[in-house]
Amino acid sequence: MTETKTEWYFIVNPRAGSGKTMSEWVPAEHKMEKLGIRYVTAYTDYKRHAMGLAYDAAVEGYRHIVAVGGDGSIHEVMNGVAKFCDWTGTPTEDFYLGVMPIGSGNDWIKSLGVPHDVSDVVDLIKKESFTRMDVVQVNCADNKMSYMTNIGGIGFDPHVCKRVNMQKEAGMRGKRIYLNALYHTMRTLNTLNVKVIADGKTAYEGLIYSMALGNGKYSGSGMRQVPGAMFDDNLLDYTIIPKMPLGRMLKLLPHLFDGKITDSSSLICGRCTSLQVVPLDADSADIIELDGEIEGNLPISIEMANRQINVIKG
Repeated sequence: MTETKTEWYFIVNPRAGSGKTMSEWVPAEHKMEKLGIRYVTAYTDYKRHAMGLAYDAAVEGYRHIVAVGGDGSIHEVMNGVAKFCDWTGTPTEDFYLGVMPIGSGNDWIKSLGVPHDVSDVVDLIKKESFTRMDVVQVNCADNKMSYMTNIGGIGFDPHVCKRVNMQKEAGMRGKRIYLNALYHTMRTLNTLNVKVIADGKTAYEGLIYSMALGNGKYSGSGMRQVPGAMFDDNLLDYTIIPKMPLGRMLKLLPHLFDGKITDSSSLICGRCTSLQVVPLDADSADIIELDGEIEGNLPISIEMANRQINVIKG
């Protein structure tokens, strides 16, 4: 049996935050050495590499793992750890995860009150400031399984994410890539015909523009599509935007940022422990995103399995 290690294991994405990673990570290393925090470091070389590194770290006995990057990095680390737990029977509660936020979005940390300053995150690590977060398992078409740390989306959101990621892979950086993706997706916006089943009951059936699935509150650099979501209540929040006149939908946009979007009678909102989204025609078997990453296609089935994991909090 592998001995449990006490060092912190940092998985560094050198391409996060438009390439500013090392300018922030190196001072954080110096501060940890000064404070006597024992740690090891691994660097990612390609997309999904952090998932494999997190899995291997768990195999080697590390139980304190931090992603140095953004929301995509913690998504990969969470998936590596959770899959190790699935395959070995190790409780997810044995693990402690965190982010040193050097990504472009950094929405996951907002719900946890984690500061953007990596020096302050080092202080949280030293103080061992943790809380519990629900583990959310998502099963997609073709028996593909993944885990969601923060927020997922169907319809509009995954196509924005897909275009943003394409631009990043082409070497583009900065806020303009999000604006480009948003503009392009709005011009080509289509509806999906789906059936949504929450806790065994039909919550909605018909045409939708989008659907947000929330473990945390924030996405898209501060939007709150599921403002009531909580990391530790063993419940999944959802917000459905059904087909409606474009003018009415545009009037809802400001409420994505003020936390009042779910007050609208035009939307379908709820909270559940299990959720299924089933496409009602072939064209609606669309892509889905989890934490900004394209992870599969509809149909999906989500379960809140009464499992939790420890995460750094502010």
